[in-house]
Parts: sequence; structure tokens; C-alpha cells
Amino acid sequence: MKILYAIQGTGNGHLSRARDIIPILQQKGELDILVSGIQADVELPYPVKYKFKGLSFIFGKNGGIDLLATYRKSNLKQLYNEIKSLPIDEYDLVINDFEPVSAWACKIKHKECVGLSHQAAVINKKSPKPKKKDMIGKAVLNNYAPVTAAYGFHFGAYDKDIFTPVIRSQVREAKPENKKHYTVYLPAYSDERIIKILGEIKNIQWQVFSKHTKKEYKEKNIHIRPINNEAFIESFINCTGVLCGAGFETPAEALYLKKKLMVIPMKGQYEQQCNAAALKTMSVPVIKSLKKKHLDTIKDWTAKDQHIIVNYPDTTQRIINMIIKKHGNTGDKKPAALGEGIYSIKKLKEKSLGKILNQLAE
Repeated sequence: MKILYAIQGTGNGHLSRARDIIPILQQKGELDILVSGIQADVELPYPVKYKFKGLSFIFGKNGGIDLLATYRKSNLKQLYNEIKSLPIDEYDLVINDFEPVSAWACKIKHKECVGLSHQAAVINKKSPKPKKKDMIGKAVLNNYAPVTAAYGFHFGAYDKDIFTPVIRSQVREAKPENKKHYTVYLPAYSDERIIKILGEIKNIQWQVFSKHTKKEYKEKNIHIRPINNEAFIESFINCTGVLCGAGFETPAEALYLKKKLMVIPMKGQYEQQCNAAALKTMSVPVIKSLKKKHLDTIKDWTAKDQHIIVNYPDTTQRIINMIIKKHGNTGDKKPAALGEGIYSIKKLKEKSLGKILNQLAE
């Protein structure tokens, strides 16, 4: 059986999870790997057959997506050509982690595409949602990488096809200590903003992993470090607490390690707002932004103990076995007709990205 595993390369969580999924898929057949996106800092220790630019949203420095940078770095014509060039018919099984090129290639060819991602769980009706509705954000999650079957990972097993997180073997096998520092990963904020706010809490040693620097330096009680997987793991495993965005993998692994956790969801990012809603139900503190008005809340969090117990067993092998049994060797099957969603492939080719981004920004 020939398998294509397609991974979203915007952010680090997808690739971090893939490190544990890939060895299992390699046991199931001939595996090719596809990665699209330009914002990840984590490298895969496996050969990647297809590297595409895809469609990436660029992190800003004020807590959200930088729409102008996203527009400048995006090329819908190139994306369309990548979709058309992918030889999707060669594969018996396509497993997709929120990756648009392979998802749309399958859609054009009326081919089955099996979603295995956190986003598949987020859009499930039974998963926690924020009080404030975001129709555009919801539409993007539903149509960015359309699939014919969806299995998801979330902070809890909210439905029958939602599973608890994949915890990397690096983290599962670690022997955590408490070396009295706090690990920070807030890629949508500038180093200057982080230093300005966290520098006010002078009794804490902050280790900040930054997307905005290639040079390691210290200022006040803050250690700024460029993102490196091994360095981050070492800091993360031995910290007292974690202050991060409301992504998925980092908060999930912090909970698994019984670390104190506080999250700041990215502005205008519906998925992170949903994650924050889920974490709130687990008593994880959530603040809206990294501003001085939230400084007392951060101080209180550092001063208090936090005991959140989760049960995240290693079920990755069982999940992959289930998908292979249910969807393997279906390369010649054509799924039932799919709805076109908000962006048909023709619209994807013809509609200006500027208009799409303006909709997202409203």
C-alpha cells in the first residue's frame, strides 16, 4: 500500500506530532511525506518527498496574524499549480494533517482524504467553543483543507472520533525536574513586548523562545533564545510553568508533565479561541493579551500552585491501526460528492487573496 502523509508546516505542532506518527505509518506501507507552509521551526528527521509553499498565515508581533506579510508571501497561482502538480492518483491512502495542497488535490480528483489533525476535533460540534461566534474563522477551518473523513486530537475525548493528544516520545520518556524558571513561547508577540511586560515580574526567571531573533541574549531577568527543538524541550521539561499561545501541542504536553500553564490565544485566530475555551473548562488560566492590565493576573499565576490532572495514554498506534483498517487500500474508491464549500478550486484560483484576507480581518 502506498501512503501519502501530508502535514501542515505553519507552526510547529503539526510537525512535532508527525515525528511520532511517521514511524508507525512506515510500518504500514510505502510512505511518502508532504509538507507545505513556511512558518515552522521544527525539522523532520525523515525524508520529505514534497515541499510546497502552500498557504501560510504569518505571525505578527502584536498578538495576531500579520495580514500584510501573509499577503506579500502568498501566491494563489503557485498554490493552484502545486495542487494540480501533485500526483495524488499514485496513492492508495492519503492522510492529511490540515494540509491544503493534498486536500484540494484529492477534492479535484474525487479521491478519499482522511483528516487526522487537531483542527478536525476543533470543528466537531461537541468540542468546546468560545462564546463569541466567528463565522469567517469557522468557515476557514472547514474549508482550508477539506477531507472526506475526519479524526481529531483534542484536550479531551469530546466525541467518538476525537482522541487525547499525541505526546511526543521525547516528552513521554523525559524525567522532568523543576529548575525554577518559566518557559515562554508567544510567537505572535515581539521580543520587545515580552521583555517590557514580563520584565515587570522581577522574581521570575523567564526563558523566552522567539521567532523574531536568531541570536541568544539576556535582558533583565529574561533569557531570549532562538527556537531550537532540543533547547526548547530541555527548557520545557525542567520548567516550573509554561506561558504560551493557545495552540495545542505545547499546552497539551505542559498538562501531561503537570506543569503550571497559562495561555494567551492569538487575536483573530478562531482555532486558538476554541482551544482557550476548552482549556478554561479545565481551569487553565486564560488572558486575552500580553498587556500591562493583565500583569497582576500573571503575577498571581506565578505565585500560586496549579494542579490539573489529565490522562493522556499513548494511543497513537491504535489510532493508526484503526485508520488503516477502515480506509486502507481505498485508492480507487471515489467518495460521495463533496460540497464545494466557501472556496471552490476555481474561486481559489481566481479570487484575490487580498479580498480573502480582508474578510478574515473584519
